[in-house]
Amino acid sequence: MPATRDESVDTIERELTAFARRARAAAARLHPELPLVSYTLLAHIDGRQGCRATDLAAHYMLDKSTVSRQVSALEKLGLVERRSDTEDHRVQVLHPTAAGTELLSSTHASRRAAYQERLADWPTEDLARFAAYLLRYNAAGADTA
Repeated sequence: MPATRDESVDTIERELTAFARRARAAAARLHPELPLVSYTLLAHIDGRQGCRATDLAAHYMLDKSTVSRQVSALEKLGLVERRSDTEDHRVQVLHPTAAGTELLSSTHASRRAAYQERLADWPTEDLARFAAYLLRYNAAGADTA
């Protein structure tokens, strides 16, 4: 008998929770001093080629004090630096340092290799379907998380 809608949602919740735990554990293994939140913020800063801390807080719906602590930790690790905005010198823009960019690159390569290994036996059609489902799922929650 096929699973009910509630049973399917329960399974999805359980599996996404397990996925998040593995992601945090993997991030800790890749760089023990770089929690997943910090890695995510660093990747965002890099992807935007610099941004303000307030932009990070707004994008991730985080409290400014939380972002401030995370950014301070990234600065202490030498992964992020502040620069004056070229248009408004009163504004500080966060940019990854060379070490930050290098760490992101090596971490991305490690994560990609882990995904490639985990998904190696999946048919191309299943990968495409899974990718489409993840895009759809994340787009549906874009305004709430």
